[in-house]
Amino acid sequence: MLEHIPHWLGSALSGLRAGADKLAIVQPQLGSFETMHLASPAFANGARLPERFTADGEGVSPPLFWTGVPEGTALLALIVEDSDAPSPQPLVHAIVWDIPGADGDLKEGAITSDGAGGADGSDVGRNSFFGEGWLAPDPPTGHGEHSYAFQLFALADGPDVGDTPGRGALLAAMEGRVLAAGLLTGTYSRGEESLSGPAGLGALA
Repeated sequence: MLEHIPHWLGSALSGLRAGADKLAIVQPQLGSFETMHLASPAFANGARLPERFTADGEGVSPPLFWTGVPEGTALLALIVEDSDAPSPQPLVHAIVWDIPGADGDLKEGAITSDGAGGADGSDVGRNSFFGEGWLAPDPPTGHGEHSYAFQLFALADGPDVGDTPGRGALLAAMEGRVLAAGLLTGTYSRGEESLSGPAGLGALA
C-alpha cells in the first residue's frame, strides 16, 4: 500500500502530519483522569515496533497488558492512532470497546474482525479504512518516523456505542466517563534510520 509511495514523495510530505495534539487521550472533552499502566512484552515504550506487527511483516496486532485499573471501572476502551499520518486527523489503527473493566491483557493477534462482538463482551471497532480489526502500520517511505499511540481508557458506566464503533462514536461515548488512562507508544519508519519518538508521548505510560 503506502510502501509503494516513492521516497521523494514521502520526503516532500514529511512536514504534513496530523499532530499529537489531536490524539484521543489529550482531547479536552474527556476531562482529567488518573493514570494506569499499559505495556507490551513485545516492545518498550517509545521503541520501534517489531516488523511482525506492521505491513512489512505478518501484520498482526501486538500483545498488550495493563494494571492499575481503578475501582468503579465498568469497561475499558482501546484506541490506537498514528499522530504522524499525513492527514488532518490521526489515522486510527484499531478500536476495541467494552473490554472487561479489570487488570488484564490482549494476546498477540487478538484485534481481528469480530462482527457484533467477542465472547468476553468486547467489540472490535472500525479503523480509518472502515474495516474491523488491526490496521497494520504502513507509513510512506521517506516520510520519517511515525509514532503509534496505544491509548487505553477506564470508563465509568454509561451508554453503549453499538456494534463496530468508529472514532467519533467512541469519543462521544467517553465524554465525562474517563476514570483513568494509559498510554504506550511504538514507532515505525521506512527508508531511513529509526529515530527516537517525540518527547512527552510516553508520559502517561
